[in-house]
Amino acid sequence: MKEIEVKILEVDPQALVRRLEELGAEKASESDLEALFFDFQDNSLERSRNLLRLRRSGGLCWLTYKGYVADPSVKVREEWEVSVSDFALARRILEALGLRARLRILKHRIAYHLDRASLAIDRHQEEFARIPPLLEIEAQSVEDIHSVARLLGFSPEQCRPWGFSELIAHYPEARR
Repeated sequence: MKEIEVKILEVDPQALVRRLEELGAEKASESDLEALFFDFQDNSLERSRNLLRLRRSGGLCWLTYKGYVADPSVKVREEWEVSVSDFALARRILEALGLRARLRILKHRIAYHLDRASLAIDRHQEEFARIPPLLEIEAQSVEDIHSVARLLGFSPEQCRPWGFSELIAHYPEARR
């Protein structure tokens, strides 16, 4: 499956929720997420711009592999995801295979569905709390993403094709 998404930086979460509700968006969830990103000792996944993530929210857990696909206008990845029943055990299995958790991200997420898009308003916590609230828009095409962005008052130029590496580079420690 292909994941096609963008990030819109420094959004006002309350105003965005109001606008989404005005447009009839369906609230899908609101939860805290924890994600661990794994790599081998030689960082071969990161060097190839692929990633392996173990994520949990509430009682649900997922293991996700995302393969890099080049596209200058949006973030595109081949994505394979499977539910796992035990976060701690899945982590132990990955570590037994020689992978190590190289990054831990905690965030509060409010998720919506609007038209043919999934939207997530994220507020990062703890180590990455310096990152202002942002909006992720995921859809099956760039056109759908830009259409939803415009409905929400954002231009295509505000749609960043970034992963987390670009995001933390944009908000270095000194901006706290």
